[in-house]
Amino acid sequence: MHAAAFSPRGGVVPKTTRLRGQSIIEYVLIIAVIGLVIVFAGPGVAGAIRNQFNLVCNTLDSGTSGGIEGGGASGGGSAGADSAIVQTAVAKDAKDWTLDEQKAVAEDIAAKGEASPAYAKAKAAMDAGTEFSMKLTNSDILKYRIIGINHDDLADGSGKAGLTFLTTSPTISSYMCYKGSKSNAGGWEKSELRQKMNSGEIWNLMPTEFQGKVKRVKKLTNNAGSGEEILGDEENKNISATATLDKLFLLSYSEIVPAAHGEGEIIPSLPGTPIGGPTHNWAYKYPWTSSEGTQYEAFQGKVTERYSNNACLQLDSEGFRWEWWERTVNPCSSTGFLNVDANGNPSDSCDQKASLYVCPAWCF
Repeated sequence: MHAAAFSPRGGVVPKTTRLRGQSIIEYVLIIAVIGLVIVFAGPGVAGAIRNQFNLVCNTLDSGTSGGIEGGGASGGGSAGADSAIVQTAVAKDAKDWTLDEQKAVAEDIAAKGEASPAYAKAKAAMDAGTEFSMKLTNSDILKYRIIGINHDDLADGSGKAGLTFLTTSPTISSYMCYKGSKSNAGGWEKSELRQKMNSGEIWNLMPTEFQGKVKRVKKLTNNAGSGEEILGDEENKNISATATLDKLFLLSYSEIVPAAHGEGEIIPSLPGTPIGGPTHNWAYKYPWTSSEGTQYEAFQGKVTERYSNNACLQLDSEGFRWEWWERTVNPCSSTGFLNVDANGNPSDSCDQKASLYVCPAWCF
C-alpha cells in the first residue's frame, strides 16, 4: 500500500494529468503520409486514405477532452466504444450495418437528434427502403428496414427510441387468436399473437444478440374489441386507446396511413359497406382508429391511400404478394383484425383465426 503524498500547505497533492502529446505527433505523421500519397498515387487512393484519417481523428477525439487523458466526450454525447461504433457506421454503407452498429446509431440519434453524425445516413437509408437481414434461430432469414426515427415512446418514460424497424419479408406466419376464439374482444393486448411475439415462439425465433438490444416501447391500441355485438354502436364509437408495453409489435392502421380526414367527409366506399355506397370516414364514425399512433416517417408521402392500394406496403416474395396482420381490430365487426392485403390496401380485414404473415416491428 502506498502512502498518499501531502502538500506542505496541508491536504493531499492533486494527481497530475498527463497530456497526450503523442496524438499531435500522430496527426502530423498521418498528414505527411497523405501528402506523399497525393503526389505519387493520385487523388483516388488519397481520398480513401483521407477518409480513414478523418475516422481516426474522430475516434481519437472521442476519447479525449482538451487533450487530457481520462476526459469525457465533449458536448454530452456518447463516448468511448459507443462513439467509435457510430463513427464506423457513418463511414460505411448503411446496408452493411451490423446489429451492434444499428443499436449504437439508434441510441446516438435518440440522444442527439438531427445533430447525431449518423442521422443523415439513417434517414437516407429509411427514405431509400434499405434492407437489413438477420438469421433466425430456425435458420430462416428475416429482412427488415427502418420506418421511424425518434418516433416511439420508450416504456420507461425516458424519451424516444432512436430507430423503429419493420419486417419486410414473408418469413413468419400465425393466426391472431386461438382457433376457439369467437370475437376480437380484448384486442391486441389479449391476442395470442402478441403473447407469442413478446415471450413465446416468435420471440424465441429471434437470435439472442438481437433480443438483448430491443427497447420496450409503449403502443396505443383499442384493446376493448369492436362491433355492435360486443359494445353497441355508440360505445364502439367512443372507445379510448390504451397502452401496452411491447418488445415486438404489429403496426396499427393509424401508424400506416396519413392523418385522418376532417369530420364527416364522404368517401366512395369502405370495407363492410356496399361498393360505391357513400359512408362516413372511419375517423368520424370510429375516432379511435386515428388514436393508435401516428404515421411512421417512412410512409409519409408514399402511403397515400387509406382504403386502396399502396405499392410500398406490398409484401413481395418470388413473384407472389402476401397479406400481413395489423394490430387494429376490425372497426365494423366483432370478429377479425385489420390487415394489409396483397396489393397494399391497409383497410382489409380477416378473421382472427386465419393465418396470415406476421411483420414484427421493434425499436433499438
